[in-house]
Order: sequence, then structure tokens, then C-alpha cells
Amino acid sequence: MRDDLPEGLVRYGGTPVFTEKTVPAKLTGAHDTKPGVWGKLVVIEGALDYVIPGPPEEKRRIEADGTAIIEPEIEHYVTPQDAVIFRVDFYHTAKGD
Repeated sequence: MRDDLPEGLVRYGGTPVFTEKTVPAKLTGAHDTKPGVWGKLVVIEGALDYVIPGPPEEKRRIEADGTAIIEPEIEHYVTPQDAVIFRVDFYHTAKGD
């Protein structure tokens, strides 16, 4: 798992803020991003697990004020741990790159 976004990416959108009660099933089931689309999972309060099923499976607990980088086309999902508030910001290369 990466710790930082690659240089040269620009934010172009993001999800609403979710809680453990409002997180869509799509995010808790295995899914991926489109080619060239990077995500930044931002945990505002609480904690969740960010999981890449693998093999081998990789799992990271992301706590308040923490982030995880979601790489393009890599299958992943999240598992809320009790109360959590989070969002996902989306990035791609700047136009013309």
C-alpha cells in the first residue's frame, strides 16, 4: 500500500461524507477505480479498515485524521469499526498530461 499520492495529480471530485450507518454497500464490497483514477480515503472521526483482498490480503486500520491511498484498478473495500465518519477524494493527472 502506498502512503502518498504520486506527484502531478489534481483533485477532481469526491464522495459525500459517510458514517457507519450511511456507507453504501458498494464501498463495503470489493470494487475498484477506473484506469488513471486515484482515491484518498480520509477518516474524519473513528476508524475503519481499508482492505485489498489480494492475494496476499493487505489490511490497514485508518483512524481519525488518517488517510489511505487507493490506487487505480486495485480491488479494495472498507469495513467500518464502530462509529466512523469518512469520505473519499478522487484524483487524476492534470489535463494535457
